[in-house]
Amino acid sequence: MNRLDFLIDCLIKEDPQYAEMRIPEDLQGKRDLFRALRNVREPKPVSEEFLRLQDEELQAQLQEKGVVELDAVQQLSIINSQFSILLWQGDITRLRVDAIVNAANAQMLGCFHPLHRCIDNAIHSAAGVQLREECHRLMLRQGHLEPTGQAKITKAYNLPCKYVIHTVGPIIPNGIPTAFQKEQLASCYHNIMACADENGLESVAFCCISTGEFRFPNQLAAEIAVQTVKDYLTAHPDCSVRQVVFNVFKDEDRNIYQPIIK
Repeated sequence: MNRLDFLIDCLIKEDPQYAEMRIPEDLQGKRDLFRALRNVREPKPVSEEFLRLQDEELQAQLQEKGVVELDAVQQLSIINSQFSILLWQGDITRLRVDAIVNAANAQMLGCFHPLHRCIDNAIHSAAGVQLREECHRLMLRQGHLEPTGQAKITKAYNLPCKYVIHTVGPIIPNGIPTAFQKEQLASCYHNIMACADENGLESVAFCCISTGEFRFPNQLAAEIAVQTVKDYLTAHPDCSVRQVVFNVFKDEDRNIYQPIIK
């Protein structure tokens, strides 16, 4: 039995409802099923053998995607001789920075929708089951849902970054944010910068928090993001963070961020 077959078989055997499930023959089918089963899996212990082989598989997939170093990222703005702001379009799970930002939900356990295209799903899928387990431990200690606008840091496991900073952005059902919701989004960026600073991190990559399914308008979200980060760096000249990357995936967001950063 090869590595992927073994991993999928372990996950299938965890739950009786998967008893009749068959492992696909093709590589992409196997990888999709492996990811989907991890997406829906509740946080719970797993064997050391599973973790070892899972880590080998996820590291192999990372090498196929390719790790992106900071010197390959476009620098658009220099606040002063110490701080620079950069823009990069692509998969944030490829970036080798000190921390990437995850737009989480209030449960803080990652996305449970199989193969969902949200950033929360992508980050947890690339990191491995250890990330959900660590988030679960954090939430058990906390004893309540994560408030909007805060920040929590975890290890990154199989991601090329060192840490993941999780934040819950405001949800805008009608797409028209109130003044309070604008403040909540600004709090996300401020508290992430503070968290990175407290942990001595030098580089942070932000995703587009609260846009997409949370329906915060892209243009306004980008303006709040860049201004809040610049304000933090200006107010904290001794901040450990020296490079901030705004990561975008769509052309629309790249075209919004470029003139704002400049």
